[in-house]
Amino acid sequence: MGVQSGASGPGQGGNECLPERPAQHSRSGGPLRQRWGLWAPLTGLTVLVLVGAALRWSGRPGAADLVWAAVTLVALAPAAVSVLRDLWRRRFGVDVIAVLALVGALVVREYLAGAVIAVMLATGRTLEAYAQRRATRDLRALLERAPRTARRRTADGGIEVVPVDQVAVGDRLLVGPGDVVAVDGVTEEPATLDESVVTGESQLVEKAVGAAVASGVVNAGAGFGLRATESAARSTYAGIVRLAEEATARKAPTVRLADRYAAAFVPFTLVLAGLGWLLSGDVVRAVAVLVVATPCPLLLATPIAIVSGLSRVARRGVLVRDGGSLEVLGRVRTLLVDKTGTLTAGRPRVADTVVAAGGDPDEVLRLAASVEQLSPHVLAAALVEHARDRGLRLTMPTEVTEEPGRGVHGRVDGRRIRVGQLDGDPPSWARPRIEEPGHSVVWVADDTGPIGAILLEDPVRSDARRAVDRLRAAGLSRIVMVTGDRPDAARRVAEAVGVDDVIARCTPQEKVARVRAESDRAVTVMVGDGVNDAPALAEAHVGVAMGATGATASADVADAVLTVDRLDPLADAVEIARYARRIAVQSATVGMGLAVCAMGFAAAGLLPPVAGAFLQEGIDVLVILNALRALYGGLRATPT
Repeated sequence: MGVQSGASGPGQGGNECLPERPAQHSRSGGPLRQRWGLWAPLTGLTVLVLVGAALRWSGRPGAADLVWAAVTLVALAPAAVSVLRDLWRRRFGVDVIAVLALVGALVVREYLAGAVIAVMLATGRTLEAYAQRRATRDLRALLERAPRTARRRTADGGIEVVPVDQVAVGDRLLVGPGDVVAVDGVTEEPATLDESVVTGESQLVEKAVGAAVASGVVNAGAGFGLRATESAARSTYAGIVRLAEEATARKAPTVRLADRYAAAFVPFTLVLAGLGWLLSGDVVRAVAVLVVATPCPLLLATPIAIVSGLSRVARRGVLVRDGGSLEVLGRVRTLLVDKTGTLTAGRPRVADTVVAAGGDPDEVLRLAASVEQLSPHVLAAALVEHARDRGLRLTMPTEVTEEPGRGVHGRVDGRRIRVGQLDGDPPSWARPRIEEPGHSVVWVADDTGPIGAILLEDPVRSDARRAVDRLRAAGLSRIVMVTGDRPDAARRVAEAVGVDDVIARCTPQEKVARVRAESDRAVTVMVGDGVNDAPALAEAHVGVAMGATGATASADVADAVLTVDRLDPLADAVEIARYARRIAVQSATVGMGLAVCAMGFAAAGLLPPVAGAFLQEGIDVLVILNALRALYGGLRATPT
């Protein structure tokens, strides 16, 4: 849907030390089996190391060395395969040091040191897997409750249960008590809904006949009829689920940065180990350096912090597509935000219908609302709702097409109707009214030209000023409103919410250019909720879609989706992202610094391999536990 003057509206290869993404489990017995599978490798290796210690203390050193050597080999085999696979793919990381340390321990017969390294690697994998499972349980909950079937009314008045992907636009469904709404639609009867999963609000919501309902909400009252307005694949909840499926800790930029450090760290380690061996003539010193340099669990601290942040922002109503997007969100300095549906209520109201002399305002409204019935735009919803409130009979349109940012056209009762922007100058009969401040204009035209103009008003959101203030407190230094609306209406909203700059009369192409210009100066986030915002969202460092309205086009290209119909959760997400990134960098930096210090002592012969292995184990566990702090804290108290 378009409006005159454009008041816009509404969707790698990881470190080989990382475990696979936790599989979905059934509700009967699965969790216990997964918990056992999570801790079994670490438990088994630890038990074997203790068995070796018992054998040594009982006076059987040969048997003890045999057990510890076996533990070393158990860890070496998969690590060596992983490194060889990386080298085959022309990837070079710090994992090679772990392999060299294990091989070196076997060569110099420091079997206990090798066994401790093996336990260290298992500890890192286990803690990372635990953090990922802990952090993604909210996202898994979304997947588990996704509707898979729907009750569809048949032509003879019966009810059939069909797979949700067979539901088509226009189907009449029955939503039973406690059911999850399978597709976006409009109610045919009054309904009481729990929208907390989609909007983040816990209170029940009453819906009147003809009200829009998003998929994923729960029927908290009696059964009601629903007419589908979207297929399952294009509905609100499907978009959320798609993001949830992708929102695991893919390799974040900070992790890639750590791998780039390998270009310096690995040669430094090898040179230091070689010098220790060369100057002393003792190969054990070289092994000791490799042992304390083993970095795999250290690098796991970064994705632990990032995936913890992913979970926390999801609980705040922001679904971030991947760890890389969260890491970038933690560095944003500039925000570009669309006006309609973000800073304004996003639920505009029809203020008046202006027609040419002899025209019928109700007929113009009826034609416009009929064409707009299938559009996801918030302004379209306002037209349809107002027409129904006036008791107008809407006709299902045919041959409907939509040009993002321009308008919708289709055929109604045989007439070709276009709703949206006006090409050319406005007619004289409309000028006095359309120039009034505070209104957006939707033009209605047929083959003869404009037949009416519908004036809409969209009040500033009551929480918009507080949201802008919170975003500044979260670290954003520049906030710009970009809108297709007229300059006077745009300035009115800008002054009310306190943004730094306002760009009015923006076409989708101009929004892209503005985002590109701002992105050249600073890390930039763009927030929008319309089809016409999708190109700008894709251009920004981080694109955020207001997804509560079901805007699938913008949500599909966005890096994050606000499932709550408010802007202030974005401030929470920025603060959490900054906190998670800070902890990730802190964990990796402190851990690597301690390891370098220990390497110096090892090269000087002051730290034997076994002691170095235990010391490195302590360092790794310390930084990984520090990374788990990203699950909590980092948020400012929200002002009341």
